[in-house]
Amino acid sequence: MWALLVLIGAASVSAHLQDLSFDGQKVFRVIPQNDEQVEILNFLARIMEVDFWQPDSVTLVRPKMQVDFRVEAEKTFKVEDLLKESGMEYQVLIDNLQAALDAQFDSQARTSSHSYLKYNNWDTIAVWTADIAAQNPDLVSRSVIGNTYEGRPMYLLKLGKSGANKKAIFMDCGFHAREWISPAFCQWFVKEAVETYGKDSVMTTLLDNLDFYVLPVVNIDGYVYTWTNDRMWRKTRSKNSGTSCIGTDPNRNFDAGWCTLGASDYACSSTYCGSAPESEKETKALANFIREHLSTIKAYLTIHSYSQLLLFPYSYTYKLPSNYQELNSIAKAASKELASLYNTDYTYGPGATTIYPAAGGSDDWAYDQGIKYSFTFELRDTGRYGFLLPESQIKPTCEETFLAVKYIANYVLEHLY
Repeated sequence: MWALLVLIGAASVSAHLQDLSFDGQKVFRVIPQNDEQVEILNFLARIMEVDFWQPDSVTLVRPKMQVDFRVEAEKTFKVEDLLKESGMEYQVLIDNLQAALDAQFDSQARTSSHSYLKYNNWDTIAVWTADIAAQNPDLVSRSVIGNTYEGRPMYLLKLGKSGANKKAIFMDCGFHAREWISPAFCQWFVKEAVETYGKDSVMTTLLDNLDFYVLPVVNIDGYVYTWTNDRMWRKTRSKNSGTSCIGTDPNRNFDAGWCTLGASDYACSSTYCGSAPESEKETKALANFIREHLSTIKAYLTIHSYSQLLLFPYSYTYKLPSNYQELNSIAKAASKELASLYNTDYTYGPGATTIYPAAGGSDDWAYDQGIKYSFTFELRDTGRYGFLLPESQIKPTCEETFLAVKYIANYVLEHLY
Protein backbone atom coordinates (compact mmCIF):
# COMPACT_ATOMS: atom_id res chain seq x y z
CA MET A 1 0.00 0.00 0.00
CA TRP A 2 2.84 2.44 0.82
CA ALA A 3 4.17 1.87 -2.71
CA LEU A 4 0.79 3.02 -4.01
CA LEU A 5 1.04 6.14 -1.84
CA VAL A 6 4.47 7.03 -3.16
CA LEU A 7 3.22 6.63 -6.74
CA ILE A 8 0.30 8.98 -6.07
CA GLY A 9 2.65 11.52 -4.57
CA ALA A 10 5.24 11.63 -7.29
CA ALA A 11 3.18 13.58 -9.80
CA SER A 12 1.31 15.69 -7.33
CA VAL A 13 3.73 17.93 -5.50
CA SER A 14 4.23 20.31 -8.42
CA ALA A 15 0.61 20.46 -9.57
CA HIS A 16 -0.83 22.70 -6.81
CA LEU A 17 -3.87 24.83 -7.55
CA GLN A 18 -2.89 26.75 -10.64
CA ASP A 19 -5.82 25.34 -12.58
CA LEU A 20 -8.68 26.90 -10.69
CA SER A 21 -11.52 25.03 -12.21
CA PHE A 22 -12.65 22.71 -9.44
CA ASP A 23 -14.20 20.33 -11.95
CA GLY A 24 -13.99 16.75 -10.70
CA GLN A 25 -12.53 17.68 -7.32
CA LYS A 26 -14.12 15.78 -4.45
CA VAL A 27 -14.63 16.37 -0.76
CA PHE A 28 -14.28 13.21 1.32
CA ARG A 29 -15.37 12.49 4.87
CA VAL A 30 -13.52 9.82 6.85
CA ILE A 31 -13.43 8.80 10.48
CA PRO A 32 -10.03 7.23 11.18
CA GLN A 33 -10.45 4.51 13.80
CA ASN A 34 -6.90 4.23 15.08
CA ASP A 35 -3.43 5.77 14.98
CA GLU A 36 -2.46 3.82 11.87
CA GLN A 37 -5.38 5.30 9.92
CA VAL A 38 -4.49 8.77 11.23
CA GLU A 39 -0.96 8.22 9.96
CA ILE A 40 -2.30 7.30 6.50
CA LEU A 41 -4.05 10.68 6.35
CA ASN A 42 -0.83 12.38 7.50
CA PHE A 43 1.15 10.62 4.79
CA LEU A 44 -1.44 11.54 2.18
CA ALA A 45 -1.14 15.20 3.20
CA ARG A 46 2.64 15.02 2.90
CA ILE A 47 2.71 13.67 -0.64
CA MET A 48 -0.11 15.59 -2.28
CA GLU A 49 -2.18 18.75 -2.09
CA VAL A 50 -4.89 17.97 0.45
CA ASP A 51 -7.16 20.78 1.62
CA PHE A 52 -8.48 19.97 5.08
CA TRP A 53 -11.91 21.50 5.67
CA GLN A 54 -12.56 20.01 9.09
CA PRO A 55 -10.38 20.08 11.15
CA ASP A 56 -8.39 22.77 9.35
CA SER A 57 -5.07 20.95 9.53
CA VAL A 58 -4.02 17.29 9.30
CA THR A 59 -1.96 17.76 12.47
CA LEU A 60 -5.22 18.05 14.43
CA VAL A 61 -6.62 14.72 13.24
CA ARG A 62 -7.16 12.14 15.99
CA PRO A 63 -8.74 8.67 16.02
CA LYS A 64 -12.57 8.68 15.92
CA MET A 65 -12.62 12.30 14.67
CA GLN A 66 -14.74 13.22 11.66
CA VAL A 67 -12.42 14.55 8.95
CA ASP A 68 -13.47 16.39 5.78
CA PHE A 69 -10.90 17.05 3.07
CA ARG A 70 -10.71 18.09 -0.58
CA VAL A 71 -8.47 16.55 -3.24
CA GLU A 72 -7.64 17.41 -6.84
CA ALA A 73 -9.65 15.72 -9.59
CA GLU A 74 -6.85 13.53 -10.93
CA LYS A 75 -6.12 12.16 -7.45
CA THR A 76 -9.66 11.20 -6.46
CA PHE A 77 -9.62 7.61 -7.77
CA LYS A 78 -6.25 6.89 -6.18
CA VAL A 79 -7.39 8.38 -2.88
CA GLU A 80 -10.51 6.21 -2.97
CA ASP A 81 -8.38 3.14 -3.72
CA LEU A 82 -6.13 3.98 -0.80
CA LEU A 83 -9.03 4.50 1.60
CA LYS A 84 -10.58 1.19 0.54
CA GLU A 85 -7.27 -0.62 0.87
CA SER A 86 -6.66 0.79 4.33
CA GLY A 87 -10.15 -0.25 5.44
CA MET A 88 -11.02 3.32 6.35
CA GLU A 89 -14.72 4.00 5.97
CA TYR A 90 -15.40 7.07 3.88
CA GLN A 91 -18.14 8.96 2.14
CA VAL A 92 -18.00 11.45 -0.69
CA LEU A 93 -19.59 14.65 0.67
CA ILE A 94 -19.22 16.60 -2.56
CA ASP A 95 -18.83 14.61 -5.76
CA ASN A 96 -17.94 17.52 -8.02
CA LEU A 97 -16.76 20.67 -6.34
CA GLN A 98 -17.28 22.87 -9.41
CA ALA A 99 -20.95 21.85 -9.56
CA ALA A 100 -21.34 22.67 -5.84
CA LEU A 101 -19.55 25.96 -6.42
CA ASP A 102 -21.91 26.89 -9.25
CA ALA A 103 -24.91 25.81 -7.17
CA GLN A 104 -24.10 28.14 -4.25
CA PHE A 105 -25.47 30.99 -6.37
CA ASP A 106 -29.21 30.52 -6.63
CA SER A 107 -29.42 32.69 -9.70
CA GLN A 108 -26.63 32.84 -12.24
CA ALA A 109 -27.72 36.32 -13.26
CA ARG A 110 -25.54 38.38 -10.92
CA THR A 111 -26.26 42.04 -10.43
CA SER A 112 -23.86 44.43 -8.76
CA SER A 113 -26.55 45.71 -6.38
CA HIS A 114 -26.39 44.71 -2.74
CA SER A 115 -28.72 42.01 -1.44
CA TYR A 116 -29.03 40.48 2.02
CA LEU A 117 -30.18 37.21 0.40
CA LYS A 118 -27.09 36.62 -1.72
CA TYR A 119 -23.32 36.64 -1.35
CA ASN A 120 -21.94 40.10 -2.04
CA ASN A 121 -18.42 40.76 -3.24
CA TRP A 122 -16.18 43.18 -1.36
CA ASP A 123 -16.83 46.22 -3.56
CA THR A 124 -20.56 45.77 -3.01
CA ILE A 125 -20.10 45.36 0.75
CA ALA A 126 -17.87 48.46 0.93
CA VAL A 127 -20.51 50.60 -0.80
CA TRP A 128 -23.17 49.07 1.46
CA THR A 129 -21.24 50.16 4.60
CA ALA A 130 -21.40 53.77 3.39
CA ASP A 131 -25.05 53.51 2.34
CA ILE A 132 -26.33 51.91 5.57
CA ALA A 133 -24.61 54.62 7.61
CA ALA A 134 -25.93 57.43 5.38
CA GLN A 135 -29.48 56.04 5.52
CA ASN A 136 -29.46 55.63 9.31
CA PRO A 137 -27.40 58.53 10.68
CA ASP A 138 -28.98 58.36 14.14
CA LEU A 139 -28.13 54.64 14.52
CA VAL A 140 -25.10 53.82 12.36
CA SER A 141 -21.71 55.42 11.78
CA ARG A 142 -18.76 54.16 9.74
CA SER A 143 -15.06 54.48 10.49
CA VAL A 144 -11.81 52.99 9.20
CA ILE A 145 -9.71 51.06 11.71
CA GLY A 146 -6.78 50.33 9.42
CA ASN A 147 -5.79 49.12 5.98
CA THR A 148 -5.21 45.59 4.74
CA TYR A 149 -1.92 44.27 3.36
CA GLU A 150 -3.10 45.19 -0.16
CA GLY A 151 -4.19 48.64 1.01
CA ARG A 152 -7.96 48.25 1.32
CA PRO A 153 -9.65 50.26 4.10
CA MET A 154 -11.10 48.16 6.92
CA TYR A 155 -14.56 49.60 7.52
CA LEU A 156 -16.12 49.32 10.96
CA LEU A 157 -19.79 50.07 11.64
CA LYS A 158 -20.89 51.36 15.02
CA LEU A 159 -24.56 50.69 15.83
CA GLY A 160 -26.49 52.29 18.67
CA LYS A 161 -28.28 55.42 19.83
CA SER A 162 -25.86 58.05 21.02
CA GLY A 163 -25.56 58.21 24.79
CA ALA A 164 -23.03 58.81 27.53
CA ASN A 165 -20.83 56.04 28.98
CA LYS A 166 -22.27 53.26 26.85
CA LYS A 167 -20.71 49.81 26.99
CA ALA A 168 -20.20 47.90 23.76
CA ILE A 169 -20.15 44.51 22.05
CA PHE A 170 -17.62 43.85 19.29
CA MET A 171 -18.51 41.44 16.49
CA ASP A 172 -16.47 40.49 13.44
CA CYS A 173 -17.00 38.34 10.37
CA GLY A 174 -14.85 37.07 7.53
CA PHE A 175 -11.66 35.99 9.29
CA HIS A 176 -11.25 33.08 6.89
CA ALA A 177 -11.76 34.12 3.28
CA ARG A 178 -13.76 31.14 2.04
CA GLU A 179 -16.34 31.23 4.85
CA TRP A 180 -18.77 33.37 2.85
CA ILE A 181 -21.78 32.87 5.11
CA SER A 182 -19.90 34.77 7.82
CA PRO A 183 -19.83 38.26 6.21
CA ALA A 184 -23.41 37.60 5.07
CA PHE A 185 -24.38 37.36 8.75
CA CYS A 186 -22.67 40.62 9.76
CA GLN A 187 -24.59 42.41 7.02
CA TRP A 188 -27.84 40.73 8.08
CA PHE A 189 -27.27 41.69 11.72
CA VAL A 190 -26.89 45.37 10.81
CA LYS A 191 -30.04 45.23 8.64
CA GLU A 192 -32.08 43.62 11.44
CA ALA A 193 -30.81 46.11 13.99
CA VAL A 194 -31.83 49.17 11.98
CA GLU A 195 -35.10 47.66 10.71
CA THR A 196 -36.34 46.45 14.10
CA TYR A 197 -35.22 49.42 16.20
CA GLY A 198 -38.36 51.00 17.63
CA LYS A 199 -40.43 47.90 16.77
CA ASP A 200 -38.76 45.03 18.61
CA SER A 201 -38.53 45.86 22.32
CA VAL A 202 -35.40 43.80 23.00
CA MET A 203 -33.48 45.22 20.02
CA THR A 204 -34.59 48.75 20.92
CA THR A 205 -33.40 48.32 24.51
CA LEU A 206 -30.09 46.88 23.30
CA LEU A 207 -29.38 49.74 20.90
CA ASP A 208 -30.46 52.35 23.44
CA ASN A 209 -28.13 50.95 26.08
CA LEU A 210 -25.25 49.33 24.18
CA ASP A 211 -23.14 50.04 21.13
CA PHE A 212 -22.33 47.29 18.64
CA TYR A 213 -19.07 47.48 16.73
CA VAL A 214 -19.45 45.36 13.60
CA LEU A 215 -16.47 44.57 11.36
CA PRO A 216 -18.17 43.02 8.29
CA VAL A 217 -15.00 41.47 6.81
CA VAL A 218 -11.68 41.11 8.65
CA ASN A 219 -9.68 39.39 5.90
CA ILE A 220 -10.75 41.59 2.99
CA ASP A 221 -7.81 40.74 0.69
CA GLY A 222 -8.46 37.03 1.12
CA TYR A 223 -12.19 37.52 0.57
CA VAL A 224 -11.54 39.41 -2.69
CA TYR A 225 -9.20 36.60 -3.78
CA THR A 226 -11.97 34.00 -3.25
CA TRP A 227 -14.09 35.97 -5.73
CA THR A 228 -11.38 36.59 -8.32
CA ASN A 229 -8.93 33.69 -8.16
CA ASP A 230 -9.52 30.81 -5.77
CA ARG A 231 -12.86 30.20 -4.04
CA MET A 232 -11.13 27.90 -1.54
CA TRP A 233 -8.58 30.45 -0.26
CA ARG A 234 -8.48 30.79 3.55
CA LYS A 235 -5.56 32.95 4.70
CA THR A 236 -4.55 36.58 4.29
CA ARG A 237 -2.65 37.62 1.13
CA SER A 238 0.57 38.91 2.70
CA LYS A 239 3.95 37.85 1.33
CA ASN A 240 6.17 35.69 3.53
CA SER A 241 9.94 36.13 3.45
CA GLY A 242 12.01 33.27 2.10
CA THR A 243 9.12 31.46 0.40
CA SER A 244 6.63 31.89 -2.43
CA CYS A 245 3.83 30.66 -0.13
CA ILE A 246 1.36 33.44 0.54
CA GLY A 247 -0.63 34.42 3.59
CA THR A 248 -1.12 33.82 7.29
CA ASP A 249 -4.08 32.31 9.08
CA PRO A 250 -5.42 35.43 10.82
CA ASN A 251 -7.09 33.32 13.49
CA ARG A 252 -3.74 31.86 14.53
CA ASN A 253 -2.07 35.26 14.59
CA PHE A 254 -3.13 36.62 17.99
CA ASP A 255 -1.02 36.66 21.13
CA ALA A 256 -2.87 33.86 22.92
CA GLY A 257 -0.61 30.81 23.24
CA TRP A 258 0.70 31.97 19.87
CA CYS A 259 1.97 29.22 17.54
CA THR A 260 1.80 26.45 20.11
CA LEU A 261 -1.06 23.94 19.81
CA GLY A 262 -2.97 23.56 16.55
CA ALA A 263 -1.04 26.18 14.61
CA SER A 264 1.83 25.83 12.16
CA ASP A 265 5.11 27.71 11.82
CA TYR A 266 5.34 26.54 8.18
CA ALA A 267 4.38 29.41 5.86
CA CYS A 268 2.75 27.12 3.29
CA SER A 269 0.38 25.65 5.88
CA SER A 270 -3.26 26.73 5.95
CA THR A 271 -2.89 27.29 9.70
CA TYR A 272 0.38 29.29 9.49
CA CYS A 273 0.63 31.44 12.61
CA GLY A 274 2.59 34.26 10.93
CA SER A 275 6.09 35.54 11.64
CA ALA A 276 4.99 37.00 15.01
CA PRO A 277 1.76 37.73 16.91
CA GLU A 278 -0.19 40.43 15.04
CA SER A 279 2.21 40.26 12.09
CA GLU A 280 -0.80 40.80 9.82
CA LYS A 281 -2.04 44.34 9.27
CA GLU A 282 -5.62 43.10 9.64
CA THR A 283 -5.13 41.40 13.02
CA LYS A 284 -3.04 44.32 14.28
CA ALA A 285 -5.79 46.80 13.35
CA LEU A 286 -8.46 44.70 15.06
CA ALA A 287 -6.36 44.17 18.19
CA ASN A 288 -5.42 47.86 18.37
CA PHE A 289 -9.06 48.91 18.17
CA ILE A 290 -10.09 46.51 20.94
CA ARG A 291 -7.13 47.57 23.13
CA GLU A 292 -8.11 51.21 22.68
CA HIS A 293 -11.71 50.46 23.70
CA LEU A 294 -11.11 47.87 26.42
CA SER A 295 -12.87 49.94 29.05
CA THR A 296 -16.13 49.80 27.09
CA ILE A 297 -16.09 46.49 25.16
CA LYS A 298 -17.77 43.87 27.35
CA ALA A 299 -18.32 41.06 24.83
CA TYR A 300 -16.51 39.76 21.76
CA LEU A 301 -18.26 37.67 19.09
CA THR A 302 -16.49 36.24 16.06
CA ILE A 303 -18.37 34.50 13.25
CA HIS A 304 -16.93 31.58 11.27
CA SER A 305 -18.17 28.52 9.39
CA TYR A 306 -18.83 25.62 9.20
CA SER A 307 -19.85 22.98 11.83
CA GLN A 308 -22.76 24.48 13.83
CA LEU A 309 -20.82 25.21 16.99
CA LEU A 310 -20.92 27.85 19.70
CA LEU A 311 -17.49 27.93 21.31
CA PHE A 312 -15.88 29.88 24.12
CA PRO A 313 -12.34 29.89 25.61
CA TYR A 314 -10.03 28.25 25.73
CA SER A 315 -8.70 26.89 22.46
CA TYR A 316 -4.96 27.32 23.11
CA THR A 317 -5.12 25.27 26.31
CA TYR A 318 -7.33 22.55 27.77
CA LYS A 319 -7.61 24.69 30.90
CA LEU A 320 -11.13 25.97 31.55
CA PRO A 321 -11.82 29.72 31.89
CA SER A 322 -12.54 31.04 35.37
CA ASN A 323 -16.18 31.78 34.49
CA TYR A 324 -16.66 28.46 32.70
CA GLN A 325 -20.03 27.70 34.31
CA GLU A 326 -21.44 31.07 33.27
CA LEU A 327 -20.11 30.87 29.69
CA ASN A 328 -21.39 27.32 29.35
CA SER A 329 -24.87 28.26 30.53
CA ILE A 330 -24.98 31.27 28.15
CA ALA A 331 -23.88 29.05 25.25
CA LYS A 332 -26.48 26.44 26.16
CA ALA A 333 -29.29 29.01 26.30
CA ALA A 334 -28.13 30.77 23.12
CA SER A 335 -27.98 27.43 21.26
CA LYS A 336 -31.53 26.72 22.43
CA GLU A 337 -32.66 30.12 21.12
CA LEU A 338 -30.98 29.40 17.80
CA ALA A 339 -32.65 26.00 17.50
CA SER A 340 -36.10 27.44 18.27
CA LEU A 341 -36.57 28.64 14.69
CA TYR A 342 -35.54 25.77 12.38
CA ASN A 343 -34.37 23.10 14.87
CA THR A 344 -30.77 23.61 13.79
CA ASP A 345 -28.65 21.66 16.25
CA TYR A 346 -25.55 23.37 17.66
CA THR A 347 -22.86 21.85 19.85
CA TYR A 348 -21.38 24.19 22.46
CA GLY A 349 -18.42 24.23 24.85
CA PRO A 350 -14.79 25.33 25.24
CA GLY A 351 -12.89 25.25 21.94
CA ALA A 352 -10.06 22.85 22.80
CA THR A 353 -12.24 20.14 24.31
CA THR A 354 -15.27 20.60 22.04
CA ILE A 355 -13.43 20.45 18.70
CA TYR A 356 -9.64 20.65 18.85
CA PRO A 357 -6.87 22.85 20.23
CA ALA A 358 -5.97 25.93 18.20
CA ALA A 359 -3.62 28.60 19.49
CA GLY A 360 -3.57 32.26 18.54
CA GLY A 361 -7.32 32.75 18.13
CA SER A 362 -9.02 36.11 18.50
CA ASP A 363 -11.61 34.81 20.99
CA ASP A 364 -9.00 33.57 23.47
CA TRP A 365 -7.01 36.77 23.01
CA ALA A 366 -10.05 38.98 23.69
CA TYR A 367 -10.90 36.90 26.76
CA ASP A 368 -7.36 37.24 28.11
CA GLN A 369 -7.64 41.02 27.61
CA GLY A 370 -10.41 40.93 30.20
CA ILE A 371 -13.45 40.65 27.90
CA LYS A 372 -15.15 37.87 29.83
CA TYR A 373 -17.97 37.19 27.36
CA SER A 374 -16.11 35.88 24.33
CA PHE A 375 -17.72 33.51 21.82
CA THR A 376 -17.01 31.95 18.43
CA PHE A 377 -19.88 30.88 16.19
CA GLU A 378 -19.33 28.25 13.52
CA LEU A 379 -22.39 28.65 11.31
CA ARG A 380 -24.14 26.15 9.02
CA ASP A 381 -23.79 23.51 7.92
CA THR A 382 -22.26 20.26 9.17
CA GLY A 383 -20.56 19.38 5.88
CA ARG A 384 -23.18 18.67 3.23
CA TYR A 385 -22.14 21.89 1.49
CA GLY A 386 -19.36 22.98 3.86
CA PHE A 387 -17.97 26.35 2.76
CA LEU A 388 -20.25 26.36 -0.31
CA LEU A 389 -23.52 26.92 1.53
CA PRO A 390 -26.18 27.81 -1.08
CA GLU A 391 -27.62 31.31 -1.08
CA SER A 392 -31.04 29.83 -0.28
CA GLN A 393 -29.68 29.11 3.21
CA ILE A 394 -28.47 32.66 3.93
CA LYS A 395 -31.83 33.84 5.28
CA PRO A 396 -32.56 30.92 7.63
CA THR A 397 -28.94 30.78 8.82
CA CYS A 398 -28.90 34.49 9.58
CA GLU A 399 -32.36 34.51 11.18
CA GLU A 400 -31.48 31.75 13.65
CA THR A 401 -28.01 33.14 14.40
CA PHE A 402 -29.54 36.56 15.06
CA LEU A 403 -31.65 35.03 17.84
CA ALA A 404 -28.56 33.61 19.53
CA VAL A 405 -26.58 36.86 19.22
CA LYS A 406 -29.54 38.83 20.55
CA TYR A 407 -29.75 36.48 23.53
CA ILE A 408 -26.04 36.88 24.32
CA ALA A 409 -26.21 40.67 23.91
CA ASN A 410 -29.20 40.91 26.26
CA TYR A 411 -27.41 38.74 28.81
CA VAL A 412 -24.36 41.00 28.62
CA LEU A 413 -26.54 44.09 29.09
CA GLU A 414 -28.05 42.55 32.22
CA HIS A 415 -24.63 41.51 33.55
CA LEU A 416 -22.41 44.52 32.86
CA TYR A 417 -19.12 44.61 34.75
